[in-house]
Amino acid sequence: MSMVKVFLMSCVLLFTVIGITATVKKLIPSSQKKEANAPPLAPSVKNPEPKVFLTITPESPEPIQEDGDFPKVDRIDQFFTTGPTKLPIVETIAYTSRVAWLKGRPAWIGDYSSHYATSKHFIARSLNKKRDYATHSVSIGSLFNVFRKDRNFQFYLLVDLSLCKMGFYYIDLDTNERVLIKTYCVGLGRKEETASGTETPLGKYLLGDKIAVYKPGIRGFFQNKQVEMIEVFGTRWIPFGKSLADCSVSQKGYGIHGAPWSFDIASEQWIEDRSVIGSYASDGCIRLGSEDIEELFAIIITKPTIIEIVQKFQDAKLPGVEVTLPMR
Repeated sequence: MSMVKVFLMSCVLLFTVIGITATVKKLIPSSQKKEANAPPLAPSVKNPEPKVFLTITPESPEPIQEDGDFPKVDRIDQFFTTGPTKLPIVETIAYTSRVAWLKGRPAWIGDYSSHYATSKHFIARSLNKKRDYATHSVSIGSLFNVFRKDRNFQFYLLVDLSLCKMGFYYIDLDTNERVLIKTYCVGLGRKEETASGTETPLGKYLLGDKIAVYKPGIRGFFQNKQVEMIEVFGTRWIPFGKSLADCSVSQKGYGIHGAPWSFDIASEQWIEDRSVIGSYASDGCIRLGSEDIEELFAIIITKPTIIEIVQKFQDAKLPGVEVTLPMR
């Protein structure tokens, strides 16, 4: 075979191979071509359930409310911080044993508590910078927060029976402004054929002053039976004191308290029953987890506090005009 024929046959074979390769590449989907070099993709979720969440952006530091849910916010730390973000109804003072408003003896934390209508529990948390409501270690110059004496305000609790949630507000009576402090998940009364649909009544009530702090070993009577009070009321109790408006039943016997605790013999420890929060299981009282009832108790017990219970929070006619404050 001549060299010319060999050359021509080689060219034909080469072009045939190139043509076949190009045809095969066209048949391979472009997505498959990229798989070798692309990072693995996260699995897709078809029609995910909508979630209620809190969105905070630098341009809008306030919470964004999803349709149908109670607005979600938490400003509790702004009660206790001694920094610039504290709420306008509190002020920071430095401890000194000699004060103009007390003559004849040194001033103790109890004196500051009485003078500023601020609970010792509140002062303790501000002093300790953590959820410690009992320790009052203080020295000259120690900084802590108290309620301002020049501000006329009250607290307001709004309970939504349909959502098992409660909003905590303060109302500035001088400026007619309302600020949402925190949204709590709560436990409510069992479902019953009543005006409210549960054993928790509807209406507006003023909270009472026959408050109590409970811990293991404190016994009392409940439903004509002597019990450990922490087994029924958790660590705190705040009663309804007076019926104000649109109340489906009298205030007697109702209140706000903690989730029940029980003693576990195996571990020899007291255990809180958290399952009652967010459910309808009480005799009509409003239950909160221990950390929530203890912080709420520390804040509200020295100030007038109204609680309003409604089917849906949108139905409530809250006092004041709602305003927003920076959260940080």
